[in-house]
Amino acid sequence: MKQEINFMVGGEAGQGVQSVGFLLAKTLARGGYHVFADQDYESRIRGGHNFFRVRAKDSEVGAILEPVDMVLALNEESLLLHDKELTREGVVLYDSGKIKEAGSKNAVGLPLEKLAEDKAGNKLMANTVALGAALGMAGYDLDILTSVLEEHFGSAAGKSNASAARAGYDYVNKNFAGRFARRLSPIGSQKRMLLNGNEAIALGAIAAGCRFMAAYPMTPATSIMEYLAEKAGKYDLIVIQPEDEIAAINMAIGDSYAGLRAMTATSGSGFCLMVEGLGLAGITETPIVVVDGQRPGPAVGLPTRTEQGDLQFVLHAHHGEFPRAVLAPAGVEEAFWLTVKAFNLAEKYQLPVIVLTDQHLATSYATVNRFDLSKVTVDRGLLYSARPGSPQEYKRHRLTESGISPRAFPGQEGVLVVTDADEHDETGHLTEDARSRSQQVQKRLAKLEGLRQEIAPPKPHGPKKAETTLIGWGSTYGAIREAVDILNAEGASVNSLHLDEIWPFPAAEVVSALDSARNSYVIENNATGQLSRLIRAETGREASDRVLKFDGRPFTPAGIVQEVNRRRL
Repeated sequence: MKQEINFMVGGEAGQGVQSVGFLLAKTLARGGYHVFADQDYESRIRGGHNFFRVRAKDSEVGAILEPVDMVLALNEESLLLHDKELTREGVVLYDSGKIKEAGSKNAVGLPLEKLAEDKAGNKLMANTVALGAALGMAGYDLDILTSVLEEHFGSAAGKSNASAARAGYDYVNKNFAGRFARRLSPIGSQKRMLLNGNEAIALGAIAAGCRFMAAYPMTPATSIMEYLAEKAGKYDLIVIQPEDEIAAINMAIGDSYAGLRAMTATSGSGFCLMVEGLGLAGITETPIVVVDGQRPGPAVGLPTRTEQGDLQFVLHAHHGEFPRAVLAPAGVEEAFWLTVKAFNLAEKYQLPVIVLTDQHLATSYATVNRFDLSKVTVDRGLLYSARPGSPQEYKRHRLTESGISPRAFPGQEGVLVVTDADEHDETGHLTEDARSRSQQVQKRLAKLEGLRQEIAPPKPHGPKKAETTLIGWGSTYGAIREAVDILNAEGASVNSLHLDEIWPFPAAEVVSALDSARNSYVIENNATGQLSRLIRAETGREASDRVLKFDGRPFTPAGIVQEVNRRRL
């Protein structure tokens, strides 16, 4: 029998919603479960309504399930808002010392603050009491939670929190035994990592040999910089927060020009400020990795919500024509490996590579197996070395068939490295000569031929031949994949094709998928169907329809199933 459970922790900012949710996810992962967890939070330091959903399953999971089995309501608003989202046997736990009348048959009241003060000496640990109570209701192993708490908080605080969790655990077992029908036991001891998308990107950068990062804080990309700053001493990294995004990208370009692997990270409106720098990297052929964590725009938009609204922007950002690569990780594991690939492509082809993520992927947690670092390769591309006894004038922008010139670094013995933000000749000196201009444009664009061979084909899922094909990109993968499985279980004939390496565009594979299906639906988190338009522009083919969502929330499998069935039937 399959084991699966879906929790939600709800409350206001400042109540520890994210901490409780993360600890719950980690405790379930330690018991052998595959876990997926996402966050929904408002743009404020205190107040508002936040929630953290945790789904645990005995097989791989990549999306949130609706409805929920148990809600930990840390305030009254969470009780009122989410009670209707419970399953038939679901329960909502709340603090009976604060809320006298729950008004719901699903509600289970516990004196959370009183138990925290009596058993742990601090009423602020009421949320840890709720965590212990939730796992007690499900019959989960308290020892696993205790070890997680002690590891997370350290010895003294960890023991106090463990006491608080035990108080909640014992209370529900004494007073509400059998109240919650679902039972959840540990299923194994396999160790998996629990990471969010930003942590995976940061780890990918470290594995790839990144040595410099400059960024200005902007949700949802900030935690990439924070993670790298925390690890900087251990991995010989330089992490700088300059005055703005303009400075950030130009500092990264400068360090890359000097020979370090360099990156920056921002969101859409920060990327707007970086666009001039992107062109500088393009014309000087300086490798750089830029992470754009998408959120709804324009302007400030919804700063803590998700969207896939920057695809067309990053494909065409900056005036003029120069090559770039655009990668869009489908999940946490892909975020690691595509970041490694981004650094290799940037240096091999001497151009900017954009890693296009979004708030949903950036802040969602998933269990992944330990990354096999033996598979990480570092390709620094074509580096220049002078031949002893054979002096040769170094030309930074030497014309080659591949478009790639040997790269030297300032200060390298016997080499003068010259480049210019104006158009230049082979030696890097400014020129307005018509022939040189044409040669340099063609040289830069020639890189696309080699780059195109590096782009992995889109990922298929489901039967090889199907009546309906769902096409998506980036963080929608988990929801689309599960929707395909649900639809096929219902008797439909559905498969999917997912793009996480978007530019240069893998046209042949997309054409094949469109031609093989009777119906095709492009599914994306934006209002104008940006991937759908890109498909039409690059292939001349058009999907049957689009499923678009742009309310700042991610897709769920059930939502996709509903929309596909509505169009299909």
